[in-house]
Amino acid sequence: MARCDTPEHAVEELIVHFDRAVGALKTAVARFTETGATPTRDERALFRYPELRVRYDGRPSARGRASRAFGQLIWPGDYAVSVTQPRHFRPYLLEQLKPLVEDYGAALEVGVSEAEIPYPFVIDGVGSLDPNAIKMRDLARHFPYPKLADVGDAIVDGDTILRHDGARPLSLFEAPRVDMSLKRLEHYTGAPWADLQSWILFTNYQRYVEEFVRWAADEVASGAGAILSCAGRVRLDASAPNIAEAALNAPWRKFQMPAYHLIRPGGGGVSLINIGVGPSNAKTITDHLAVLRPHCWIMVGHCGGLRATQRIGDYVLAHAYLRRDKILDDQVPLEIPIPAIAEVQVALQQAAAEAADGREELKARLRTGTVVSYADRNWELNYKDERKRLSQSRAIAVDMESACIATQGFRMRVPYGVLLCVSDKPLHGEIKLPGQADKFYESAIGAHLQIGLKTITLLQEDVTALHSRKLRSFDEPAFR
Repeated sequence: MARCDTPEHAVEELIVHFDRAVGALKTAVARFTETGATPTRDERALFRYPELRVRYDGRPSARGRASRAFGQLIWPGDYAVSVTQPRHFRPYLLEQLKPLVEDYGAALEVGVSEAEIPYPFVIDGVGSLDPNAIKMRDLARHFPYPKLADVGDAIVDGDTILRHDGARPLSLFEAPRVDMSLKRLEHYTGAPWADLQSWILFTNYQRYVEEFVRWAADEVASGAGAILSCAGRVRLDASAPNIAEAALNAPWRKFQMPAYHLIRPGGGGVSLINIGVGPSNAKTITDHLAVLRPHCWIMVGHCGGLRATQRIGDYVLAHAYLRRDKILDDQVPLEIPIPAIAEVQVALQQAAAEAADGREELKARLRTGTVVSYADRNWELNYKDERKRLSQSRAIAVDMESACIATQGFRMRVPYGVLLCVSDKPLHGEIKLPGQADKFYESAIGAHLQIGLKTITLLQEDVTALHSRKLRSFDEPAFR
């Protein structure tokens, strides 16, 4: 480990170490596939992630008790984490390190970790289906490969206080876990992981994608330097003809959860991901998005209204969740409350108010309350068994993804919110049928998406306040 004078120096050293390790691994794999020469022990020692270490002597913070939700050190000693893709994460790393140095006088060190870089994270597709190529198992015999023991969520779930070397974890995720998720994001969304923005909207309908693409195409065409990145690795700038049409014709159908990213110069971009139907998809994508440490994710989807006074097209702002999907019961037991994030709730309501025609219309069209989420889309077939529970919960809407989105946000320390639109009323005879559904889609989707986008604009005005302390436990890593 080598001492670094400043956070900028530390990040540059991380980049140097990472590039050196990746270069050595690529060179050795290429030599092996061409000649069969295996790496020596000394060469293999080069295939390691860099490590970032913070040393804290226990002095009190120079600014007194900090109100921010991250960048705090409580216990004296060492804090460490292995790091991948430091060039991409440079702004995030600097944001996290500067308070530790300025407020606590922490010392920074960078060196080589014990964690090896698995070759598939660096060279994708080597030895895959080509019968003349080197077999995958032969590569795994001589090169680091992904090991499930290295990619768990023990830190996230509070199972680990100290690392095996005695240091406390500096971040929620070690490098192998991050790299696995970056690859999975590209697999599921069809777009480069580096194009994902810090402000994320989830939907479960392709029609929202079409609205987002039309809006994003106008942003790109305005000439402000924005770029639209689409599923299928299609990237469009202001020089592209028929931007919206080109985006919608991208090969998104190949991917399970296609993503679209409006990339703005200097930040502030927005991603929309069509997660499809069901809480399993919601957990899958949020497991992997969390390693990018986004500022916020918000669900803008559909729900069934449970109250007679609700109308098709009304909005539901979730402030509590009845978790009947069972997806995260092992990681987050049902007795753990999932709080609403006040800053997100206020922004969602303000955005909805600006979209409504006056306060009275907003009161008539927007209800706050409990949303119940099921894993079974045909929950109505068990209504006799569920009726009492729904009544006791005072639920006002039912869907499949919201509880998982919120619980994952709570679990992963990512601010979250849910604004749903009532598309049917199953308890009152207004069941979602093709004709009725099409009429609803035509009138409601555009306005609903715009509320989600306006919410993000409002939240961007004070990002520090958004990262609420209610998402942090009493023994947290220093990094957000």
